[in-house]
Amino acid sequence: MVGAGGLLIVVGGLAGLAAAAVGAWWFLAYRGVVRALGALLVVAAPAGVIVLCTSRGLWGPALVSVALWGAALACARSALRRARPLAGMRAERRRPPRRPVLIMNPASGGGKVARHGLVEKAEDMGARVIVLPTDARADVTALARQAVADGADLLGVAGGDGTQALVAAVAAEHGLPFLVIPAGTRNHFAMDLGLDRQDPARCLDALADGEQLSVDLGFVSGRPFVNTVSFGVYAEIVQSPQYRADQAGTILGGLPDLLLKESGKRLEALVDGTRLSSQQALLISNNPYMETDLLGAGRRLRLDTGTMGVVGIRVEGAAQAAEIALRGTQATGLTVLTARRVDVTSTSPDLPVGVDGEALMLPAPAVCTLHPRALRLLVPRHRPGAPLSRPRTSWRKIMLLALGRRPPASDTAVHRSE
Repeated sequence: MVGAGGLLIVVGGLAGLAAAAVGAWWFLAYRGVVRALGALLVVAAPAGVIVLCTSRGLWGPALVSVALWGAALACARSALRRARPLAGMRAERRRPPRRPVLIMNPASGGGKVARHGLVEKAEDMGARVIVLPTDARADVTALARQAVADGADLLGVAGGDGTQALVAAVAAEHGLPFLVIPAGTRNHFAMDLGLDRQDPARCLDALADGEQLSVDLGFVSGRPFVNTVSFGVYAEIVQSPQYRADQAGTILGGLPDLLLKESGKRLEALVDGTRLSSQQALLISNNPYMETDLLGAGRRLRLDTGTMGVVGIRVEGAAQAAEIALRGTQATGLTVLTARRVDVTSTSPDLPVGVDGEALMLPAPAVCTLHPRALRLLVPRHRPGAPLSRPRTSWRKIMLLALGRRPPASDTAVHRSE
């Protein structure tokens, strides 16, 4: 009876997961009654699994199964981490700069510059501060170049990732160190560097006691990026005038027109010689993410590998959406690669592109490249959020370890859709 019940738990759980994935696809890709049915299915599927287990008296075994499954995954990740640890970026001690110049955006992050007293603290540490005007869009690249001409030996930015990238490119061009102060909304670049996003003033400690990291700098058709470049579904949504005011509502409103097979412009990409056809979305990242995430909300363990992460999405219906939920990077609708160059084109002469969260229009083809270790970062020696290695679970590697065999170094879980 326990064996049959265990099988029922597994089959019921997989069926519930597949049904929830189908419901999620309906909710995202359709409007009206179908969207409502999708939302209902997302809620009803796990509820049905719970009712099934309860009605058969399997609630206790089901909880034990979930706990054992979680423990097995934790042990598997631990085994993989010990089998092949991933080294972090190398830091080198550096003398404090003598003429640092910091550009600060008072409107970024809902006023973090004023809230944390960044201007006063930076000036107390001997930095020259340029505060951007709030009533006009300043040319931060021109301001950074002028600071270099005036003798700056360090450039820094208190603002979002888009502003960070523009000034970082000027610093890299002139061989100057760059200081990141996370005063934006997401501050993804700062998170991957291990910086304190809750207290951005702590980053100023690097001016007196810092160390240097050499990291890669990405470019898309000449525009620098430190995090991601997105094409297709997400990039087109970012172009909407309502996106800034209501991000969630704009995304839900725009996804149906972009995800359905007969709608939206498809993308063609050449990824280091590998051709990706008819993609609905492409996400190009400055170095691969530790965990595959379609919108780049994961983390990057390193920023100095000299390669970009590439995620391509092509979902034609509910079945493929369910497959992505069940199989992850092994699903046929998802392609995960690494590359040194990516060429993206479409049927339109111009491409909507999201560069570090900023909406742009670029002429096709758009070319993404990476300049290895072109950016010298000055960071505080004590960084509270340095990322840890959390390798993706590979059952092939787990079986080899269980049999006492060491997984080969070249054994990587990369899937290419046909």
